Amino acid sequence: MKKKTEFVYFISVFIAMLIAINSCQKQSRSDNNKTSAMEVKLDVKKEAFWKNPEGKNVDLYTLTNSQGLKTKIMTYGATVVSLEVPDRNGKFADVALGYDTLEEYVKGNAYFGATIGRYANRIAKGRFTLNGVEYKLATNDGENHLHGGNKGFDKVIWEGEPFKREGAVGVKFTYLSKDGEEGYPGNLACTVIYTLTDSNELKISYEAVTDKPTSINFTNHTYFNLAGHGNGDILNHELMINADKFTPVDEELIPTGEIQSVKNTPMDFTHPMTIGSRIGEVKGGYDHNYVINSGGDLLALTARVYEPTSGRIMEVYTTVPGVQLYSGNFLNGASGKQGKIYYKHYGFTLETQHFPDSPNRPNFPSTILNPGEKYIHLDIYKFGSSPNKL
Repeated sequence: MKKKTEFVYFISVFIAMLIAINSCQKQSRSDNNKTSAMEVKLDVKKEAFWKNPEGKNVDLYTLTNSQGLKTKIMTYGATVVSLEVPDRNGKFADVALGYDTLEEYVKGNAYFGATIGRYANRIAKGRFTLNGVEYKLATNDGENHLHGGNKGFDKVIWEGEPFKREGAVGVKFTYLSKDGEEGYPGNLACTVIYTLTDSNELKISYEAVTDKPTSINFTNHTYFNLAGHGNGDILNHELMINADKFTPVDEELIPTGEIQSVKNTPMDFTHPMTIGSRIGEVKGGYDHNYVINSGGDLLALTARVYEPTSGRIMEVYTTVPGVQLYSGNFLNGASGKQGKIYYKHYGFTLETQHFPDSPNRPNFPSTILNPGEKYIHLDIYKFGSSPNKL
């Protein structure tokens, strides 16, 4: 009886082991299936952001890399609508300010995420002289010209063409700015290419050619909050700008023509400092152009930003000589995406650019584009995370 009991016991144990092994195999297959389902593939998708029954539709492109980083960009203004990046724990958040609807973008004046042109930033009194001819531009910022005028590149519908290649996806946007548009001379054929790489880089490349001498200065106007859009102000973000000099401005934010050292001033971000640590010493807040140490032409590290609560880091690289730090001084409680409210200093921009008012400042790097030449400008926004400070 005892042997029979032992035999039954061993048989039961053996059967239990078989069941356990089978269960583990099933679980392993299930986990593999789950892992496969969770794996993110490099992808680009197109959908309608807004359908216009009487005119041109606005399309939205979603770019996703294999790390799960995702950005949405629409043809209206070649605009970054969202940008989802992970924190130190792998949790994703949208770090770009914006709106939910096209109507809000059309009515808004904050330039959220937009491509800016023909001339980014300000031109004094809305005029400049080129080859002995004075050109008068729209004065949409007091007496001055700002970000391309009343209908700059942020308010036109671009043609979009998605692409996919090894390790990257993207969208190529094109637009023809006609001779005389917003007062600028020359037919200007413009190309802006957004590329999202598997290295968590968002690359923006700009190209343009003209049939008449003209002045040109592109940038992207995305407002960032690395804690997530609408999640408080950006004053505790730690910022480094690789620039020993800046261009001082007058009361209307027009450069005086001087190039000054940042040393011993609240403009100094050559070593990491929080944006809010000295902002009270800057009348109105930061809205200033920095003279990048690289001088432009060669791709170089321009700025690095660290947000301590999330651990998110953003690095900015560019081939142009300047970058505008703007601390969201004019955000005034506007409604943003997902019902979030954007108050003063709830976002910052790092607008890579040529200097403001360069067409009227011969001592600044030239922004003149002539027939037979090509305007080329490359930016890289690289994202990562760290538990430590910069």
